[in-house]
Amino acid sequence: MPTVLRSGPYRLYFYSNEGDEPAHIHVDRDRQSAKFWLEPVSVARNLGFSPRELGTIEAIVLGNEAALLEAWDEFHRP
Repeated sequence: MPTVLRSGPYRLYFYSNEGDEPAHIHVDRDRQSAKFWLEPVSVARNLGFSPRELGTIEAIVLGNEAALLEAWDEFHRP
């Protein structure tokens, strides 16, 4: 599970074996977890974050979209 970014209390990462899924990032804080598609940025799954906090996380993902996509490509695409 390579950690790509830490922002405040959030850890943004992906799994090394993601199969054929489109580019995405997982975000955890404590026991909450979310998954965001990266192209375009949108919530794929939310487990425990409030709508307000999910908006904060989405802003972090959007603000780092290029770096997250680059990390995904370097790790998953030949």
